[in-house]
Amino acid sequence: MAKLPLIVGLGGINAAGRSSGFHSYKLMIADVLSEDVMQSTWQDLARRMGLSDNGAITKDIITAIKAGTCVRRIDSFDPDNLLYQYKANLNSADDQITFTLRKSKLPNHIPSNWQVDIQGAKAVITVTGNLDALVEGRVAFPVSSGGNIPTGFDPSKLYNSRFHPRGLSLTIYGASDALNSLGFEWDEVLRHIKPDQVSVYAGSGLAQIDDNSLGGMIAAHLTGGRVSSKMMALSLAEMPADFINGYVIDSVGTTGTNMGACATFLYNLRQGMSDIQQGKSKVVIVGNAEAPVVPEIMEGFRVMGALAEDEQLKALDGSDSVDNRRACRPFSSNAGFTMAESAQFVVLMDDELALELGANIYGSVADVFVNADANKKSISAPGVGNYVTVAKAAALAKAILGEEGVKQTFVQAHGTGTPQNRVTESHILNEVAKTFGIESWPVAAIKSYVGHSMSAAAGDQLVASLGVWQYGWLPGINTIDHIADDVHSSNLNILTEHTFAGEYGQDYKAVILNAKGFGGNNASGLVLSPQQTVAMLTAKYGCDAMAAYQVRNQAIKAVTADNDTNACQGQETIRYQFGEAVMDEHSVTITPDAIKLSEFEHAIVLDSVNPYADYN
Repeated sequence: MAKLPLIVGLGGINAAGRSSGFHSYKLMIADVLSEDVMQSTWQDLARRMGLSDNGAITKDIITAIKAGTCVRRIDSFDPDNLLYQYKANLNSADDQITFTLRKSKLPNHIPSNWQVDIQGAKAVITVTGNLDALVEGRVAFPVSSGGNIPTGFDPSKLYNSRFHPRGLSLTIYGASDALNSLGFEWDEVLRHIKPDQVSVYAGSGLAQIDDNSLGGMIAAHLTGGRVSSKMMALSLAEMPADFINGYVIDSVGTTGTNMGACATFLYNLRQGMSDIQQGKSKVVIVGNAEAPVVPEIMEGFRVMGALAEDEQLKALDGSDSVDNRRACRPFSSNAGFTMAESAQFVVLMDDELALELGANIYGSVADVFVNADANKKSISAPGVGNYVTVAKAAALAKAILGEEGVKQTFVQAHGTGTPQNRVTESHILNEVAKTFGIESWPVAAIKSYVGHSMSAAAGDQLVASLGVWQYGWLPGINTIDHIADDVHSSNLNILTEHTFAGEYGQDYKAVILNAKGFGGNNASGLVLSPQQTVAMLTAKYGCDAMAAYQVRNQAIKAVTADNDTNACQGQETIRYQFGEAVMDEHSVTITPDAIKLSEFEHAIVLDSVNPYADYN
């Protein structure tokens, strides 16, 4: 019988705030939560954004928090003053142009129409005739809306980051946040497992692309910059996993990332789930970190017609000013998606180990389905594969929950806010709802709050869904005032307002997370509620075992709550262990039966059984 992968920890940061403690989710539904419930979230964001040092929260601070979170005007660069270089052919009235350079910057091959006069460290160049040059200019970028993490928060300042790309700083913060949410130390986990019973599947869909990584490396020889020894290595798409292994959890277990464009988080979730189901790992860290709110990347998507441009948003509103807060409008009259940054990580655990440790149970991963689009005219256009993934997820929900139980599910739609997505995804969800007798399937689309974080997008969706089972509300799409005429919704309830889901979300037993990625990378995951998960564990292990677990869990819950309180007050543990407990060839002892590593309590057992004995 397959193991049930339990979600026992979660962490990260997106435009709505910190993931652990469900603070990013709480911000989305702040207007239906009590002041007492929201107090810790306001404190957390006020500290993070540098708005309050003493924890005091005023109406002005709350107003500033709202202005500096969720989709808004871009923070990471100035859209009104973007550097742009133009090609120019220079000449003068007397047919000569004179300028100076540092001697060290002279080209290796001096053009024939240059005369060079060396004056110490300087070179005075006189050009006869024309000179091709790049002239610096400033332009207004056509897109000014984005989903940056909260204004004023820089995770790289919380540890010794040393020119880390932004995506990797987000990784260190997000992975640390997830581990802090466990309620026990990582060393305690290692005492219960062998060193190779850990997996890390983490990465980025667009790689590391800022000035400290791929972007700086490619531009250096054209901008007078310098390529550092770190840039190439830190650019790799799997580097978030490498950083977690090498600097956060000291892991020698399985590692990697599976890339599937906007569905990447679910691809990694599928791999982690599979490792636990098959018994290859007992603990898995799954996640993605993406930092694509940079003009070069956004320009690539813009010229494809994928992003919501300011002029388009103005036209939709019949206004002379752009409403950045409403840039992403899923299933309504819209213009394109809104680029965002995010890091989202969850910790999965073998159910037996989770019960033994008394771990928090936030839900469980029933399965993740991945299917391609087959032949298509455009590689970026949607296709048939998402019909398959959503139908498979709904069929599994029916198999686990029953014919009535499948109706007690909701959907976290991909919901990008593009005209094409509103038609294609709504048709897929509507047809599946009809097929399984669901009359009014609730559909949420949280990109309206946090934008589209590419590879991390389904992680944003997962964290928001788990929040439903803590605070009991399905987030409505707060950026729209109507459903577009071409949206298919006969069997859907596309949520335009926050919807009560029962105490602790008990009206819903599962969520389907949906992702439609460029290139035909479709994925749909079925995640079970904590209540449904506990019911299934009780059926498997019995009431006595679950009662004993509940006793152990009380202490874990208390530590988790303390960690969250400390983080809200600006006292959180960032796990970055560069150069600590490093092992080398003297740290390894090998026998025919096992490998012993000096820094780990347990040895790694070497297989001695032939798994293909039936073939002999």
